Amino acid sequence: MSVFQPNAKSKASEPRRLRGVLNLQDFERQARRHLPRPLFEYVAGTVEDGRAGRDNQHALLEYGLLPRILTDVSGRSQKVELFGRTYDSPFGIAPMGLAALTAYRGDVVLARAARAANIPAVLSGTSVIPLETVMEDVPGTWFQAYLPGDSERIAALLDRVARTGCDTLVVTVDIPVNANRENNIRAGFSTPLKPSLRLAWDGLTRPSWLFGTFLRTLARHGMPHFENSFATRGAPILSATVLRDFTARDHLNWRHFAEIRRQWHGNLVIKGILHPADAKLAREHGADAVIVSNHGGRQLDGAISPLRSLQAVVAAVPDLPVLVDSGFRRGSDVMVALAMGARMVFVGRPFNYAAAIAGEAGVAHGIRLLREEIDRNMGMLGINRCDELTPACLVPRTIS
Repeated sequence: MSVFQPNAKSKASEPRRLRGVLNLQDFERQARRHLPRPLFEYVAGTVEDGRAGRDNQHALLEYGLLPRILTDVSGRSQKVELFGRTYDSPFGIAPMGLAALTAYRGDVVLARAARAANIPAVLSGTSVIPLETVMEDVPGTWFQAYLPGDSERIAALLDRVARTGCDTLVVTVDIPVNANRENNIRAGFSTPLKPSLRLAWDGLTRPSWLFGTFLRTLARHGMPHFENSFATRGAPILSATVLRDFTARDHLNWRHFAEIRRQWHGNLVIKGILHPADAKLAREHGADAVIVSNHGGRQLDGAISPLRSLQAVVAAVPDLPVLVDSGFRRGSDVMVALAMGARMVFVGRPFNYAAAIAGEAGVAHGIRLLREEIDRNMGMLGINRCDELTPACLVPRTIS
């Protein structure tokens, strides 16, 4: 019998709106109806013509899984080890900005659901709940930072993060300049959001979100601000005049990363790697792991899918855990990445949508769906452990 067993009782007690959600893609359809258009487009959107985002899906279609039979798969376990800790599944929740604007207390909700499922969750540097609040509520949550090329501001933020007891820092490095997200402009999204009749109408036409998330947040916690970009509080989420500070990101370089390594005494992960040479430099500068990522197709349009460089990165740094994100939606997607050598896969947007429509119960439902898919696929593929997934399990296929 499989080590993993779905919880039938928790299924029966789920909110009614989750009963038609059979896979992670189903969350997106519900979130489109629930969220105001600017917020939905911010989460769903990619950049420019969307080529990078589409390639994340196309790359997954180019590999088939090759099953073996009669192998006795009664001992199936998804457990994986990372940074000396055993997690119950080989996937985690990626960092997502503004999660507490799409779902009430979204950053805490995501972290709590991950802790309950014993998988990692990463708090975004563009979150609107203070990292101290999240880390106190959910110890063990990772923190992701967008850093400027300014040693003093870097040191101040790292001191702040360290004081919370956070032990894993993820430095995202693929945003030296702001991306050209034309979809945000068309949808009326900006940071901060600019008050307008259109924005008011978008909120009024989504009363469930308006009363359940935005007004509830205002009443209980005041106007949200960007809390974690720097050591001090950032801009409010809604303002006609205030601008966010994106200065000096284009100055960030390997010298700064070496300074981060000297100051940060916990696990240090670098996110946004696509080139194997950069993975080697990350190892040389003290990274404990790398995340192969094209930022979910949200930065450089035309950037390759991380799946296309994953095996080369694994080969370049065989002594480092290689993690991956961008475009993974099914258990079979996760298994393809593991077969290529990834230690863990991070999933973002679907869990954001899940939190938006059903809070922590929605995220738990999404985690359970992905776990069940992986469990079934392991059985049908003929394996009992994640480390049995190797390139021999994959067959490239021609897509006409």
